[in-house]
Amino acid sequence: MAGSLGGMFGNQPPGPPPPPGPAGGPGPAGLIPPPAGPRNPNNTLVDELEASFEACFASLVSQDYVNGTDQEEIRTGVDQCIQKFLDVARQTECFFLQKRLQLSVQKPEQVIKEDVSELRNELQRKEALIQKHLGKLRHWQQVLEDISVQHKKPAEMPQGPLAYLEQASANIPAPMKQT
Repeated sequence: MAGSLGGMFGNQPPGPPPPPGPAGGPGPAGLIPPPAGPRNPNNTLVDELEASFEACFASLVSQDYVNGTDQEEIRTGVDQCIQKFLDVARQTECFFLQKRLQLSVQKPEQVIKEDVSELRNELQRKEALIQKHLGKLRHWQQVLEDISVQHKKPAEMPQGPLAYLEQASANIPAPMKQT
């Protein structure tokens, strides 16, 4: 696996270069092309990603920005740091997508095994969710059954036009006698 990560850790593409995309279209195999800016040959994508991430935070907590008065300059600097981080993150994502594509071509059975494993995990998660909802359903069915049983006891309740008032007043406590 370390040999297949040569493009990321040695800044050299492993194996033959990918076929070029359509003219004027996105980069290799439909992926986002790397920016045309200069790259330090000793830095890897991970180093660049880490450095740009640290630069984002540094720009947000820098004393120059805290004490700065020109908000537009501050915003521009922060936007540039964030844009650089996003660019390097896209390059890193492209690298891993290319590795995933190579793996799917070289070892399709491995991809199928991973898919089966993901599907099993999803089934277990959904089964647990179904059991949780069934428990809630049973609880509320019991509550509804208890309520319906209480309403089916009309023989114990007084009947007549004032029955509701009699029942409601029976639940009101008697006033306390003042001495």
